[in-house]
Amino acid sequence: MNWISNYVRPKINSLFSRREMPENLWTKCESCGTMLFHREMAESLNVCNNCGHHMGITPRDRFLTLFDGGIFNEIEVPHPVADPLQFRDQKRYPDRMRAAQKGTGEKEAMLVAEGEIGRTPVVAAAQDFSFMGGSMGMYVGNAIVAAAQRATELRRPLILFSAAGGARMQEGILSLMQMPRSTVAVQMLKEAGLPYIVVLTHPTTGGVTASYAMLGDIQIAEPGALICFAGPRVIEQTIREKLPEGFQRAEYLLEHGMLDLVTPRGKMRDELITITRMLMGLPPAVRGDLPPPASFAQLPEPQPEVQPPAPHGATPPPPEDEPQKT
Repeated sequence: MNWISNYVRPKINSLFSRREMPENLWTKCESCGTMLFHREMAESLNVCNNCGHHMGITPRDRFLTLFDGGIFNEIEVPHPVADPLQFRDQKRYPDRMRAAQKGTGEKEAMLVAEGEIGRTPVVAAAQDFSFMGGSMGMYVGNAIVAAAQRATELRRPLILFSAAGGARMQEGILSLMQMPRSTVAVQMLKEAGLPYIVVLTHPTTGGVTASYAMLGDIQIAEPGALICFAGPRVIEQTIREKLPEGFQRAEYLLEHGMLDLVTPRGKMRDELITITRMLMGLPPAVRGDLPPPASFAQLPEPQPEVQPPAPHGATPPPPEDEPQKT
């Protein structure tokens, strides 16, 4: 047995082996290309510190930074029939659903919850664009109806965060039926005299824009959000003309009277507290007395895998960048 080759050399190699940088420590801004450290991203609520670009945020993270202390209760949403049309394209619809559920950790594209913001009880619903493009299917329709019913039952305002590419083609006409269903749910709130506030985030398009996303008593948007029915590329190809700069973006729509406010994500909570208390006839909130929201859940920083030393008498494997000799 060669003691130096079999034990000493592997031990030295393990101490000085190359350590790989974890891939999830940095995020590249989609707008300006700046590399952002993950802790900076969490502190800025997924907003680029360099250019102010608002990147995607999950409904749970949004609710965590919206409700007092990050405390909220989920509202149960009835589950519709799975794959009612037996739809199949390149993949079966159930397979796509399982992949989306695994990738996001959520059951569907909308989360409904109740809690307090600035000690004001509200019901909130938020779409998850990372779940099949936040597409509006039967579950999303059920979620909006459940949110409206809960808000009516408790006499609370409903705040909805929209983010969707439109209707879900895998559910066909059943998906399009959610447009009138959601409109009826919104009308139920209006008849009860309860506020319905919509926050349009990037992107909000298609049948979602043509239904519940544009029916709010107050229409707020995040900066730079694309809000439209048909996208700008489709319109340019149809009319064969160059569209104005920033067409269908939040700032353009605000200038043309389709929105009430364009509010950065970091100021959204304070804006919603002010609006909800005003519409509910409550006195203004005392800023110093408001409970703070929670911050993003901070996971331990991922550590690179370090190869353990080879056991006594074993030959260490070759480095990854060297072909194994046979």
